[in-house]
Amino acid sequence: MNVKLGSAPASWGISFASDPKQTPWTRYLDEVAEAGYTWTELGPYGYLPTDRSRLARELGQRNLKLTGAAFMPVLEEREAWPEIEQAVLDLGALLAGLGAKYLVLIDDLYTDQHSGEPIAAPTLDAESWRTLIDTSHAIALLAKQNFGLRTVFHPHADSHVEYEEQIEKLLDETDPALIGLALDTGHHAYHGSDPVAFIRKHHERLEYLHFKSVDPAMQREVARQGAPIAITTIQGYFCEPWRGAVDFPALRDLLAELNYDSFAIVEQDMYPTPFDRPLPIAKRTREYFRQIGLG
Repeated sequence: MNVKLGSAPASWGISFASDPKQTPWTRYLDEVAEAGYTWTELGPYGYLPTDRSRLARELGQRNLKLTGAAFMPVLEEREAWPEIEQAVLDLGALLAGLGAKYLVLIDDLYTDQHSGEPIAAPTLDAESWRTLIDTSHAIALLAKQNFGLRTVFHPHADSHVEYEEQIEKLLDETDPALIGLALDTGHHAYHGSDPVAFIRKHHERLEYLHFKSVDPAMQREVARQGAPIAITTIQGYFCEPWRGAVDFPALRDLLAELNYDSFAIVEQDMYPTPFDRPLPIAKRTREYFRQIGLG
């Protein structure tokens, strides 16, 4: 087992390219390095500098390296393709130029990221689902052919790929040569599912992980009544890993059994949050994973 542990701007409350409620990017880079990480995701495109030379310099000064970046377009609308294509070209050039290897693909949410209000139907009809699959393949092919990037699909709460049956349908209908699985343990547990059991079942597609957990008491309520992710995040649904519903020691044992050899990006979604809150949490979390032998 070789779990390469990293972090991401999400653990500092970063959800958008620009927002005054978010930690300044220089402080994020300083603090993620101080917390003991050498790997980071890019975060929303435009949050960190998009000038490759400048970002390379900023990362190098802190002994940081990029794993990749999350990309969250509306996958089910064919008319969105020209904008998606240009975004992949811009993002891919930056990632490849800095040695990153992964494009973490997420379907955009059907709820508003600020208010939690519905902005689209929570499920797709057959035609829209087919477009989601076709667009995912097109993105993966574009990223691979132009930049050598590997695309991994990240199921996400409040997206059209969130429940196990949706994830399994996506895995059945996507080409493993183009698209792997990036499982976020917290998003998988969001509605009460067990990410460890799911990884055991579908480990042959697993190529990338996000380590995250959810409050067990809140999980029961969310599983019973549902709640948009914008609201549950504000309420503290995502919690420090040892306090959460995800069984990380069991996950450690399974990853060792599978000889997992890739990245695990630690995230604790907390937008918006006071600027002085993330660093102590990040330090405690990094130490917890070190103590249990994950990264």
